[in-house]
Amino acid sequence: MSTAASPELYHIPHDTFVADTQAVAQAVREGGWMPDFVIGIGRGGLVPAVYLSHALNVHMLSIDHSSKVPGFADELLGKVAAKSADGVRLLFVDDINDSGGTIADIRRLLVENGCDTGKVRFAVLLDNIRSKVQVDYRAERIDRTDDKRWFVFPWEAVGMDETIVEESLSVPERFA
Repeated sequence: MSTAASPELYHIPHDTFVADTQAVAQAVREGGWMPDFVIGIGRGGLVPAVYLSHALNVHMLSIDHSSKVPGFADELLGKVAAKSADGVRLLFVDDINDSGGTIADIRRLLVENGCDTGKVRFAVLLDNIRSKVQVDYRAERIDRTDDKRWFVFPWEAVGMDETIVEESLSVPERFA
């Protein structure tokens, strides 16, 4: 594979990740709304959700949305939607709100399952201001009009660069 047309890989330092997670936790605490559960969106939101769970002293659940394996996302989203209908506050966490597709899909599935949307919030580390959806909490904003980097979070950095580049090239619209 030629890397001439490959996007710039930007490896986020671990210290930056921790600082960003703490910034999100601080924003949640200052916002006056505390979740009953932090929910990591698999796969990119799982590690930030663990950190936020500890920072906020709130239990964590996980939804493996990225796998598309029956029983690990849609069905679990139905269960957490029912929790929200019972008054439980849920903070969904992902690493990045890029196009907004993941968050939009999760919101749609929650509503379809009777979710009380007033009990649900979303947090990300990186928030693209051009995304089709908005989140409640973020550490940093990016603008995909100008910023074409492919962000490599610390938990992804153990992967081979060739694999990371291949994944980035599967979504060429992010770099157009």
